[in-house]
Amino acid sequence: MPTEAAVWQALRHVTDPEFPLSIVDLGMVYGVRVVRGRVDVDLTFTSIGCPAIEMLTTDVREAAGAVPGVEAVHVDVVWNPPWTKDRISERGRQVLAMYGVVC
Repeated sequence: MPTEAAVWQALRHVTDPEFPLSIVDLGMVYGVRVVRGRVDVDLTFTSIGCPAIEMLTTDVREAAGAVPGVEAVHVDVVWNPPWTKDRISERGRQVLAMYGVVC
């Protein structure tokens, strides 16, 4: 059976199209649940007008679906609570700083 930890690890390979940084480090994944082969991912975006919503949602489905034992993936795009830069991990802040982005 797949585990939440395995799905989180797979999602670390989904990167933001603007920066070489995972959506996990950006704090865009709000939650992962695994129940008998079904994965539910709560995902948000940095803005409601993000042009990468469809692309990243597809990437999340593909990454989670590649975890052994996953039979179905549902991505729920959520806007509450709103994303803020406070959700960025320490690693994420370090990577962004290398690119001149101050958080």
